[in-house]
Amino acid sequence: MKLVFVTGSSSPGGAERQTVALVNALADRGHQCHAVCIKETGDLFESIRLRDGGTARCLAAARYLGVRAVIDLAEHLRTLRPAAIIAANGYALMYSWLAIRLSRVRAPLVVTFHSNRLLGPKEQLQMALYRLFFWTADCAVFVCRKQRQYWRRQGVFSRRNELIYNGVNTEAFRDRWSAEERGALRRKLGFSEADYVIGLSALLRPEKNHVQLVDAVARLRRMRIPARALMIGDGETRDAVVRRARALGVAGSIVITGLQRDVRPYVSACDAVVLCSLTEAVSLAAIEAMALGRPVVHSDVGGAAEMIVPGRNGFLFPVGDTDAFVDRLAALADRALSGRMGREAQATVEARFSERTMADRYELLLQEICAPPETVRPEHADRIKATH
Repeated sequence: MKLVFVTGSSSPGGAERQTVALVNALADRGHQCHAVCIKETGDLFESIRLRDGGTARCLAAARYLGVRAVIDLAEHLRTLRPAAIIAANGYALMYSWLAIRLSRVRAPLVVTFHSNRLLGPKEQLQMALYRLFFWTADCAVFVCRKQRQYWRRQGVFSRRNELIYNGVNTEAFRDRWSAEERGALRRKLGFSEADYVIGLSALLRPEKNHVQLVDAVARLRRMRIPARALMIGDGETRDAVVRRARALGVAGSIVITGLQRDVRPYVSACDAVVLCSLTEAVSLAAIEAMALGRPVVHSDVGGAAEMIVPGRNGFLFPVGDTDAFVDRLAALADRALSGRMGREAQATVEARFSERTMADRYELLLQEICAPPETVRPEHADRIKATH
């Protein structure tokens, strides 16, 4: 199949990383994949593996809706004549829908949807517009059951609606660092072997709620647990995190790495990983940490309960409940327990959240969508009809 994948940008967000992983996985299987980003390109584009005539390009849209960018995308589609267009989230869906009409290319439009909640008036207004494009798309792919249920209640659905979990490359995300290498990185970051290092791998944005981890570290240290936080990333709430750490007297216990092209050694240096998010669909950062054998303490949002079995491979806690958060973290200060749960976490990812499983599902879905109606296999007919 010749496939075009469209993202809003190539910044290292979850939707963009998932798109690049899918492009690479399908290209490795012999499909001709083309990647398009609407706004700026970033380092993530460099990780795309172009094969068999595949291309990667940026439309460099200077505005929210750039007419020139829509025209450029339409011309690109007219030249490529793809079998299908796959847009990541509503913004890319809007551009793809407009470009398809302008180009008059006949190709199914699929949207992969990674958002879980409307955070404010701006997002609500945007979704009022995007909803119209969802209704006319050929298929919407949601990334967890809870997310799909939420958006259906909000009137966000397409002609066909599917559930495909995000996945990670379990070979790439395997803990290969020796005790010596891990110890050397911990010392470089200012941690001792005795420290209880709690990682959070995410852009520092309001919805990721990094400040709650600062509060938790302060409480754990008052409990005489040698907790330290390793925040892998950077972003707009960095100053707020630093101010809270200073106010609570734990500035020396909070390390912010800045953006990292490879998060794996940093996650490996942690004893446990957390997601304090106020909203989330299915966190790739959580799946990556689990693949690396780290138990995850996750706020009970989105699909967290679909990948974490409390007490077995991690813990859940109610959103914003710092008492419960601290309680779960205190339990994982026991390294025997965290090690056992980390092994269970790794097994969970290999069984249900691998990149191979994700790519299998997308490949089958796209083959069905691209096939002429008379060639759809009988065993899939009832399922296809039920999702319309």
